[in-house]
Amino acid sequence: MTGDSGSRREWLVSCRDAAGRRRDVTVYVRRGHVVLVAPPGETAVLVPLEVGRLRAVLRDAVVAAASDME
Repeated sequence: MTGDSGSRREWLVSCRDAAGRRRDVTVYVRRGHVVLVAPPGETAVLVPLEVGRLRAVLRDAVVAAASDME
């Protein structure tokens, strides 16, 4: 989805799978919950910069989920 962090409901974080192929971890908000979806049937391998991006995305998702609870 697009929009600023206040209106976003879904984010993608780049990663690699165990074989080194480029993949994405998807983070989205659903009914007040934060949902993480790893690459199908794979392990997500993140470098430090990608971990930082995941951390930022999780923070934004928590804020969005909290607004669902209000």
